[in-house]
Amino acid sequence: MAQKAGGGMTVADAGRMGGRLVSEKYGPEFYERIGKKGGSTTASKYGPEFFGRIGKKGGRAVTAKYGPGHFERIGRKGGQKVADLIERAKTLEMSAEEAAPETIPAK
Repeated sequence: MAQKAGGGMTVADAGRMGGRLVSEKYGPEFYERIGKKGGSTTASKYGPEFFGRIGKKGGRAVTAKYGPGHFERIGRKGGQKVADLIERAKTLEMSAEEAAPETIPAK
């Protein structure tokens, strides 16, 4: 968005600044609370199946934009990330066990 004449702030900049201030004042829990409240209100107003409908609509839009293989690619990428994290945790665990001195069990 272009800035207003006279060097004013854009709507996007104002929103970003306001969001940052709210986050600093109330913390991330605030966003969690209002998100749950909004989700509950939407579910009671439109019914729980509404989320399924809008999810399918969004999935179709993403498929149209990025192609049919998009979900496969991001799924594979996410699975690889999880596998890497598990391997890293195992390596750290083994390193910690090797660094810890042997203890003799108490009788």
